[in-house]
Amino acid sequence: MSVWRDASVLGVAVTLSGGVAFLLYTLFSSSQKKQRRERAERPAQRLGSAPGPSARSQVQLGVQPTGGQVLVLGLDGAGKTSLLRCIAGSSLDEDVTPTEGFNAVSINKEDVHIEFLEIGGTEKLRCYWEKYVCKAQLLVYVVDCSDATRLPLAKKHLHELIADLPHLALVILANKQDMEGACGITDLHEALSLAEVGDERKLFLIGTHVTKGSSEMPSSVQDAQDLIFQMVSDSR
Repeated sequence: MSVWRDASVLGVAVTLSGGVAFLLYTLFSSSQKKQRRERAERPAQRLGSAPGPSARSQVQLGVQPTGGQVLVLGLDGAGKTSLLRCIAGSSLDEDVTPTEGFNAVSINKEDVHIEFLEIGGTEKLRCYWEKYVCKAQLLVYVVDCSDATRLPLAKKHLHELIADLPHLALVILANKQDMEGACGITDLHEALSLAEVGDERKLFLIGTHVTKGSSEMPSSVQDAQDLIFQMVSDSR
């Protein structure tokens, strides 16, 4: 897909200059909106999403799914579980309790099947991160942008995780952008020293937030979902 390849090249260039957010996000968002309109115009029988963290996103009947595993990591309180539920098509009608272990979510979308594996971010669970990151096809790293005091710790663990995996694709979700005083995309790029993560790596940074009680997926989370599925699909 030419747009995707162009976006990847631009992603490297913009990352090096410290402005990953706007240019790459705009290119990807516009191309995906066009694809969503085209898919909506094609007749297809679809299943609705079921509630709960193990929910499936809309899946086209009669298609044999394929895909890989996406690892979801981040410090405790970053919003990993809420984002994962939202990506799976579930509304957040109640408070989400912190993950005290592992949380597996399986999602089908068109002809792609992805197994998301979230590992809790408490100190006692972070030792398991490195045991699973080497097996992941894609790493989604969630950061709480409303808590600047923990950004150095988030940076430390991120760089330790990917130090020996120069080709591991990385999607960073700058979460809680709706909170007052939240760190912006450009500031987060600098705070995490993303210019140092390697020129050979596919790197994407998207601002996200999840609204409790909303039945609609925020556009930022929709773009994150589209991006993740496109990356998994392209790597098959």
